[in-house]
Amino acid sequence: MSAINCKVSVLAQETVAPDIRRLTVSWEDQRPEFMPHAGQFYMLRCWAADEAPVLSRPISVHDASTEHDTITFLYQVKGQGTEKLAALKAGDTLTLTGPCGNGFDVAAAAKSGTGRVAVVGGGIGTAPLLLLCKELAAAGAKPELYVGFRDEPYGLEEFLPYCAAVSVATDSGAVGYHGLVTGILHPENFDLVLACGPNVMMKGVYKLCAEHNTPCIVSLERKMACGLGACLGCTCMTKVGPRTVCKDGPVFAAEEVFDLD
Repeated sequence: MSAINCKVSVLAQETVAPDIRRLTVSWEDQRPEFMPHAGQFYMLRCWAADEAPVLSRPISVHDASTEHDTITFLYQVKGQGTEKLAALKAGDTLTLTGPCGNGFDVAAAAKSGTGRVAVVGGGIGTAPLLLLCKELAAAGAKPELYVGFRDEPYGLEEFLPYCAAVSVATDSGAVGYHGLVTGILHPENFDLVLACGPNVMMKGVYKLCAEHNTPCIVSLERKMACGLGACLGCTCMTKVGPRTVCKDGPVFAAEEVFDLD
């Protein structure tokens, strides 16, 4: 699918946590191919071509509704680009390019074994997992969510209608299990594990899955320039050679991108 450039209007901008924002947009171009699937992302820009920063910002899709023609992004404010996005108010406009990337194969996940799927996220890596859980539930799977945060978790109430269970781990012990999310994950109980978050977390999840021969799929995070696979700036090495995270990914089989050492 070719990415589409589209101007959209801001419906809402909410503060979810001190540095976390939820941005909901409605678009004028309502072609069905503009709607994303779980795991895909858009390049967002609300500043002129001659203004800094030079590059648009890749933001994963948190939620999407064909009924209401809306797309929601959950993102962390941590630089010049996201600071400008965070300044947007209802009625403002911005440009989206997308949907980009391959996304998760929800149909295959839902048909795997008994349909028990573990969805694992860490911090802002939980952002693309809401749409994933919604699509899995709609496809007949039984997703269970495992999430890790440094301290206070955020946004988990949105997952409750779509997940058979939600389990939380925090580094500080403020909520749930005191420790890493791998301390509460038992891959042997699932047909498939899908993960998004920091690389160190996903590698830990993959190693745990490998011990129990449970397939593991991960969504990588990378800095991106074009989002379309043209500049090769987000290239990563895989077992089959160099691949672009923006076009060939961001979703890969874990064994393609991580070693077990």
